[in-house]
Amino acid sequence: MAWQGLAAEFLQVPAVTRAYTAACVLTTAAVQLELLSPFQLYFNPHLVFRKFQVWRLVTNFLFFGPLGFSFFFNMLFVFRYCRMLEEGSFRGRTADFVFMFLFGGVLMTLLGLLGSLLFLGQALMVMLVYVWSRRSPQVRVNFLGLVTFQAPFLPWALMGFSLLLGNSILVDLLGTAVGHIYYFLEDVFPNQPGGKRLLLTPGFLKLLLDTPAEDPNYLPLPEEQPGPHLPPPQQ
Repeated sequence: MAWQGLAAEFLQVPAVTRAYTAACVLTTAAVQLELLSPFQLYFNPHLVFRKFQVWRLVTNFLFFGPLGFSFFFNMLFVFRYCRMLEEGSFRGRTADFVFMFLFGGVLMTLLGLLGSLLFLGQALMVMLVYVWSRRSPQVRVNFLGLVTFQAPFLPWALMGFSLLLGNSILVDLLGTAVGHIYYFLEDVFPNQPGGKRLLLTPGFLKLLLDTPAEDPNYLPLPEEQPGPHLPPPQQ
């Protein structure tokens, strides 16, 4: 019964958050069970473009290392901030949310070539945190139960935490940089004099993923609007 309740609760999670979190957990489980090896998952341009192992473009975003503190820490942040974005500023805009993932993934892959980064899941997590924090500037965040601060400081707290653990902050810097580029292009530049929205979600994604009735920007076509001859709806 407990598993049924947990499964029912998980099904209430928005689709993109549910799919990405499940993919990360299943990938890690497969590695733990030795069904897969990290050597089959990491990003290697030679194997991608010469051996056509194109799955590495995706799997390097799904593996966060072996089971342990780092894995659970990253999964907690992925699930929490991905869900808050999907239920908040991307509510009813699934296609736009998926496009943000695609934009971030492509840009991280290109920039990751310069730093010879093997796994980019943590960078994607930091990007999600960064975008959420900039869109929620007044929210106060309690970090690990130790310190409380305004949301925009959260990405820098994560970077400092990585330093304390002795990890390289290159991945965190990459996620922060890509998150800022997305935030600037999506939220800042269009509101500047002469600015316009440059990140336009492809129409096929909207057709596949969006439900018009749930899109807050959806305007019905003239033939869908009730004419003056129709009686008013009953209360």
